Amino acid sequence: MTAAVELFLRDAAATLREHSRRIARAAQVLPAGDLWWRPHPDALAFGTVLAHLEGNVRQWILSGLGDACDHRDRAAEFDQREGDDLLLLAALAVTVEEAASLIEELPSEEAARPRRIQGFETTTLGAVLHVVEHFAWHAGQAVWIAKARAGAGHGLAFYDDAALDGLTND
Repeated sequence: MTAAVELFLRDAAATLREHSRRIARAAQVLPAGDLWWRPHPDALAFGTVLAHLEGNVRQWILSGLGDACDHRDRAAEFDQREGDDLLLLAALAVTVEEAASLIEELPSEEAARPRRIQGFETTTLGAVLHVVEHFAWHAGQAVWIAKARAGAGHGLAFYDDAALDGLTND
């Protein structure tokens, strides 16, 4: 079981880093001035996604699994309507790297350790899974926003479709 836990933690950290890179790439094609665009008041803006993910990863991993102080103001993440994209991206990148490093260093014996994070009862692995799934969900939203705002020539692609189309599971 130890090897499987270690593999899961390594893959989880790699997946978190990859989705963070995708968000950073999407930010490159997001038109200037569209960081806080939203199709209607109840929808998320790209900037909101950045602030929210940074808060979530910090709370669940750095505070929930690490020893960082939990000072998250979740409501402020959703209320924010202005801010610098480079600062938000930098904060997210730093938090993701710290979290990914912490995940990779978690002892496998901690996998089933009970945790209480953001009012939820979970385990160490449950917290890691939550963060990776939650991050991937919002990364997709950020990429969609960037593609929609940039238009048909957005140029965002994370896979080589031609190469993948020729592959089989043989």
